[in-house]
Amino acid sequence: MTELTELTVAAIRTGVAGGDFTAVEVAEAFNANVAAASQLNAFIVATPEKAVEAAQAVDAKRAKGQDLGKMGGVPIGMKDLFATNGVQTTAASHMLEGFVPQYESTVSQKLWDAGAGMLGKLNLDQFAMGSSNETSYFGNVISPWRRKDGGNADLAPGGSSGGSSSAVAARLCPAATGTDTGGSIRQPAAFTGISGIKPTYGRCSRWGVVAFASSLDQAGPMARDVTDCAIMLEAMAGFDPKDSTSLNLPVPEWEAGLNPDMKGKKVGIPREYRMDGMDPEILKSWDDGIAWLKDAGAEVVDISLPHTKYALPAYYIIAPAEASSNLARYDGVRYGLRDLPEGAGLQDMYAATRADGFGPEVKRRIMIGTYVLSAGFYDAYYNQAQKVRALIARDFEQAWSQCDVILAPTCPSAAFALGDKTSDPLSMYLNDVFAVPASLAGLPAMSVPAGLNSEGLPLGLQIIGKAFDEQGVLNAGLAIEQRAGFTAKPEAWWK
Repeated sequence: MTELTELTVAAIRTGVAGGDFTAVEVAEAFNANVAAASQLNAFIVATPEKAVEAAQAVDAKRAKGQDLGKMGGVPIGMKDLFATNGVQTTAASHMLEGFVPQYESTVSQKLWDAGAGMLGKLNLDQFAMGSSNETSYFGNVISPWRRKDGGNADLAPGGSSGGSSSAVAARLCPAATGTDTGGSIRQPAAFTGISGIKPTYGRCSRWGVVAFASSLDQAGPMARDVTDCAIMLEAMAGFDPKDSTSLNLPVPEWEAGLNPDMKGKKVGIPREYRMDGMDPEILKSWDDGIAWLKDAGAEVVDISLPHTKYALPAYYIIAPAEASSNLARYDGVRYGLRDLPEGAGLQDMYAATRADGFGPEVKRRIMIGTYVLSAGFYDAYYNQAQKVRALIARDFEQAWSQCDVILAPTCPSAAFALGDKTSDPLSMYLNDVFAVPASLAGLPAMSVPAGLNSEGLPLGLQIIGKAFDEQGVLNAGLAIEQRAGFTAKPEAWWK
């Protein structure tokens, strides 16, 4: 029999429902993998008892002949940005270290209601700010992948959902939650050879998710294949009256609607995404993706997204501006860290708490955001960036008259070594160049593995769809997945 930890979400759910194995056996197998992989630092907190408790409830339901739910018997990892009742929620920061919510985020509650169990809280870039999982207060997450030339350099798992991507790729969990503000589901998925989808903005509730940039943040699933992402997204999505930006729309049956036949569909190839100096292996994987979608019956058309080059600068004005506002609440008064030097007044406490509680990248973004929102610069920067955002959204709207989905690379490179880009924030920010436009437009976008580069590292392809058309994105992803035949997995050097 296949090892339980090699099974997908769909296979676990079917096996538990059919009595091939129990949910408790699955939970214990993954708990053992989590315990053996501390070297990867993917989890901030492991919760083996929570996974077993949820599994026991599923097994009891099966014994009574009751419905097990969409995720019945599947243990998952929860990014430590989602509030979990009674379990520490830190956003990978010192500021929230030791904060234990007395409530559950809407997304996590939906997953528990669907029969999933929690293996633990996954590491991430602090307050979801980063592209390599090197800004966490709890240390770097290490990718399970290694370059095949024998180099032992620790590689970045991507960010900010690096704990999620590393854990899924290393078989520590079959699936995990992620959040995507400017590529934080798609880029880590591409770096680690897994799938991940950012749904349309508002599809999944933001209630109970620690805020970074409220007009961009969106939760989504990360899993080993497209089918698993569809299953998990169905469980996560849905209207939430507690979130004012939540979409009041029924949740489609994405899993049932999966169809890799692209006949009658047009796939747009944005010419602006072919940039000078691009990695030839990234270009080759993109060309492979075009050929695969043609093979699936799609017609490929050339399109233009003329404002693409302004997306990254606009994003790095809008996101820090919203972050500086959202993170103002961490003041040492209401909850979280309080640093009160002896004889200090209120202003001193604010300053000491924020100086101690936030890491360098978070401080950098707060300062950028505060600067662009200040009286003298609001119109020059923030207002201009919002205008650019509207133009980027319009570019996509016009492109939809020519195509149904857009195909592009997920990232400009494969995974880089930890430490390679930390000295230059701008080179780190450039990692998001292909991911940010879809985020600014609030569109669904997915990364699927396309193959390995010459160093044996995964490369991802990105599919961007029309608003609310997650089905079209998933179907194109499935067409690529079936033709790419990606089965590579990292060797378990950490065991």
